[in-house]
Amino acid sequence: MNEVLQARPATEKAGEAVSAVIAELSAHFGDRLATGRAIREQHANTVTWLPNEAPDAVVFVESTEDVQLVVRSCARYRVPVIAFGTGSSLEGQINAPKGGISIDLSRMNRVLSVHPEDLDCVVEPGVTRKQLNEHLRDVGLFFPIDPGADASLGGMASTRASGTNAVRYGTMKDNVISVTAVLANGEVITTARRARKSSAGYDLTRLFVGAEGTLGIITNLTLRLAGIPEAISGGVCGFPTIRAACDAVILTIQSGLPVARIELLDEVQVRACNAYSKLDLVEQPTLFVEFHGTEASVHEQAERFGEIAAEYGGGAFKWATRPEDRTKLWQARHDAYWACLPLKPGAKALATDVCVPLSRLADCVDETKHDIEEMGMIAPIVGHVGDGNFHTVTLVDMDDPHEVAKAKDFISRMVERALAMGGTATGEHGVGQGKRKYMEAEHGTATLDAMRAVKLALDPHNIMNPGKILP
Repeated sequence: MNEVLQARPATEKAGEAVSAVIAELSAHFGDRLATGRAIREQHANTVTWLPNEAPDAVVFVESTEDVQLVVRSCARYRVPVIAFGTGSSLEGQINAPKGGISIDLSRMNRVLSVHPEDLDCVVEPGVTRKQLNEHLRDVGLFFPIDPGADASLGGMASTRASGTNAVRYGTMKDNVISVTAVLANGEVITTARRARKSSAGYDLTRLFVGAEGTLGIITNLTLRLAGIPEAISGGVCGFPTIRAACDAVILTIQSGLPVARIELLDEVQVRACNAYSKLDLVEQPTLFVEFHGTEASVHEQAERFGEIAAEYGGGAFKWATRPEDRTKLWQARHDAYWACLPLKPGAKALATDVCVPLSRLADCVDETKHDIEEMGMIAPIVGHVGDGNFHTVTLVDMDDPHEVAKAKDFISRMVERALAMGGTATGEHGVGQGKRKYMEAEHGTATLDAMRAVKLALDPHNIMNPGKILP
């Protein structure tokens, strides 16, 4: 089975196939097809330290029919196809290690319909989360999944994204009702109806959410929406140690307190955010917390959280009472990646994440923190700790082989620690290229063979985003 899924070899014949596809697509798309080096490199990995592996051409599509045309042409010549949204993925999902055609979906950015009475909407994949929420504001609804970047919703579904609201509202897998996708043979399928639940057949929606474009290209999505809360309140609370902060999170969740957001920043990340986002927080492990509900329930939740925080040495809760103050606070959290970069000018950032069962959160974060200190690295910790998910942003001098090797060793230790605690190699960044090598340790050979069987059935010639997920 592994041999069947080998990517197309880089031979002279393969080069002729790519040339034939580009010629064929140029005749149809005209100036919507680009082959310039700069634009091709912009459509490969630019965010992290993973190498930039550019496609052979980029096509700007505007409809499902456009996507079909590209995929059918690539299928005839067995040329790889890579979907592109905004390019904010962190594990090399948009790279083209075997060349091929990048399908840029950014122009497919229409909100097709909103059904306020059903709390759902239908959108094209190029719509971004901020764009959708602007559109929904007047009907009193919002889409709650909020990764730090203003990512496209198609990309968020493809990587099974999460974000700060996940502890209350779930992740993309919980909020995508249905997708329409173009398969490797150019056929179009829709995975479900708009009904809130169904027991009719296989759950193909969940198969495509998190598939990273390896099974097909999503061309529209039906999404769950939530009502904008009557009252929102939040703020920050500092702790003497990172373990104390994690223990407060664990008790908060185990107590059934319906907190909407609860985010951890270690003292290094706080220092970075203070400088980058003009905050004035004490440089210590800190929780950013937010509560949604009625005025009365929000007040009650905040009081109870304050009691829990005090049990673990938490300082006075600093309220962000005005909407603009909350916006500034959460924008700082979303800008955490960029805030880290000035901590080591000229370094590349290796952003990675793991997720563990909530009961092991404090152990995993604490041991990771000790690793960072003992190895002498700059690697701020930040995380959506309400569901056991946290990140490190390791800053690495790529011209220093010893430092690169040390960073790779640190990431491996972090993943192995999470797996040993019953966790996963990635809670929300996805697998892409960066986490492929951990898939067998997490899933085992038999499970990976089952995944390969699905891939082979839907994409027998391995043209859909080859070189991702499956090792």
